[in-house]
Amino acid sequence: MPSRRRPAPGVRTLISFSRIPFFKDAGLDLAPFEPRCRWRKFDVDEILVDFEDSSTDVFFVVAGDVRILNRTLAGKEIILGEMRGGQFFGELSAIDGVGRSANVTALTRGEACIVPAPVFREMVYASPTLSERVMRMLAGRVRELNARLMEQSVLDLRHRLYSELLRLSTPRPGHEGERVVTPPPYHHVLAARIGCRREQVTREFTHMSQEELIERTRGALVLKKPQVLEARVVQALRESD
Repeated sequence: MPSRRRPAPGVRTLISFSRIPFFKDAGLDLAPFEPRCRWRKFDVDEILVDFEDSSTDVFFVVAGDVRILNRTLAGKEIILGEMRGGQFFGELSAIDGVGRSANVTALTRGEACIVPAPVFREMVYASPTLSERVMRMLAGRVRELNARLMEQSVLDLRHRLYSELLRLSTPRPGHEGERVVTPPPYHHVLAARIGCRREQVTREFTHMSQEELIERTRGALVLKKPQVLEARVVQALRESD
């Protein structure tokens, strides 16, 4: 379980919002806000925020990957997702002032721009462009959570796995009709994402390989027939009515 945490090292005071997509073409002079924020470099396995932290800063990931997860009282971890450079987290605490609802841990070395909640709100209130971006981002996350809740409620393990692989995948360049998940996900990570045991995921992967639905290549998991997976998920949802 990740435990390393560095609250202060790696902090810089020179800020350039030009490195952050969220602030592009904001229609607002951002220069006065930059000195009120700070940079922070982070290492692999470093905890950026933890459950019920009282901090309300917004973290804009400039470089590196982080994982967002929740943990039950019994200690079981449920992975909510990952973020890469260009994305941000912490906006909920910045908006309502309530403690952190999830843990965010670094998967790689990277860097983040930390924007205090008052500064974040001030910029968003002053810029219709930034305000709309926040609303669209929140709407997208609500839609995704609704979809996940539906899947968790009505789909069996196999179809939840199909759906998660489709969600993680992107079109495979040079191979029309195929999709790819890169880097290939660990079985225990997929299990934590869909709420099952690692052994169950391994068993399902064996079946999918036998059906030639997936193929492992160097550095990637290829979905050979994503249309088949999509059709099976849709059929399973229909049969659940």
